[in-house]
Amino acid sequence: MSLPEPRDITIIGGGPTGLFAAFYAGMRGASARIVDSMPELGGQLAALYPEKYIYDVGGLPQVTGRELADRCIEQGLQFGADVRLEEQVQQLIREPDGGFTLTTDHGRYATRAIVIAAGKGAFAPRALECSGYGRLLGRGVTYFVKDPTLYEGKRVLIVGGGDSAVDWALNLKDRTRRLVLIHRREGFRAHAGSMRQLEEAVAAGKMELVTYHEVREIHGDDAVTAVTIYDNRTDADTRVEVDVVLALIGFKPDLGPLVDWGLELERHSVKVDSHMQTNIPGVFAAGDIASYDGKLELIATGFAEACIAVNYAVHHIDPKARVNPGHSTNLKVFKDREDAGSAS
Repeated sequence: MSLPEPRDITIIGGGPTGLFAAFYAGMRGASARIVDSMPELGGQLAALYPEKYIYDVGGLPQVTGRELADRCIEQGLQFGADVRLEEQVQQLIREPDGGFTLTTDHGRYATRAIVIAAGKGAFAPRALECSGYGRLLGRGVTYFVKDPTLYEGKRVLIVGGGDSAVDWALNLKDRTRRLVLIHRREGFRAHAGSMRQLEEAVAAGKMELVTYHEVREIHGDDAVTAVTIYDNRTDADTRVEVDVVLALIGFKPDLGPLVDWGLELERHSVKVDSHMQTNIPGVFAAGDIASYDGKLELIATGFAEACIAVNYAVHHIDPKARVNPGHSTNLKVFKDREDAGSAS
């Protein structure tokens, strides 16, 4: 059986950073392939947060995860990147000519350079360590919101203290019959602007906020009917009648087979230099998986890192290629499009 056509750059991860890397590879005249273990492109935006609003992407004052994923997909695939979904990367084989062979559970792919844009790797939700969680998972207990309309008129308990918990509390407060947000301590890890909105919603009686509390037990036979929460300072129990428990307490990072590739790792991330290059020449990283001093884990940061990674990947493939190609309005690929448009 013949192997798929080699590509200049293989991008591991089909989220916003990986998609922008594919787009930017096309701008640099490089062929690209995207490999992702998920069944669809868009990463966690599409899989876990399709209706969550995102506010910190340049040029988009407010956009849902689904809308942003769709725009990234449209932009990222316009140069014909080959897409391989539901494939888990396995081995990275260095070839004598300086290129690589990337193996997955479905095939082998030859590539001249690699950009790892896999977020934090495979993501597994952190589970609530309480009775009833596993038994009622999918029957009122969940760790993401796929369709907010399903919460209309429901009694909802949200557990968590980060951006996801706070943002979903704000998004669902006007849909639910009752909404309670609990957190195990007083301090939150959410944006200051979101916290101000949260305080205003609590003051207006649109939701309840309970700190220093955790879930002791989730009750119900075929569906959630109530939870017992406890004050972690006094151990006093309180029973709350609810229909839904949203456990938004984060995900466990898992780099999977990448840990065996010889990459220099740092706390579940891949260390890179200012060129986004790893300790393996020709292998670059961008987005949340890339680690360096002063790193900010933002979608906007991932876009910039994707540009840097691709530019230096192109330079790695062809040392004569310019690292800084100039602005997009001056690039030949877009000049050709403009000329074709004028001719028609």
